[in-house]
Amino acid sequence: MGLELPSYILAALTASGGIAGYARTRSTPSIVAGCAVGLLYGLGGYRIQHAQPYGVELSLLASIVLGGSAIPRAIRLQKPVPIMLSALAAFGIYTFGDAWRRTL
Repeated sequence: MGLELPSYILAALTASGGIAGYARTRSTPSIVAGCAVGLLYGLGGYRIQHAQPYGVELSLLASIVLGGSAIPRAIRLQKPVPIMLSALAAFGIYTFGDAWRRTL
């Protein structure tokens, strides 16, 4: 299994989560952020799959962006959605960060 599969899964989860957040609360930031991060993951997965440069870096960037917004909210609010987003970000940072480190 390559790194494209985790990237595609995270793309689907974050984009669908943003859409669900918008549908539930009419929160425009939810749909914009979810789809933007999902797009970064999707583009990273596509570039990884086709052996193009910067695929791992794009997926790592998406994880850092997601973690930067979700982890402080998870700590402050201690609600299930930010905690789950933080877990997804931590998984992405670990997975893609390790892959990026191995290329150095």
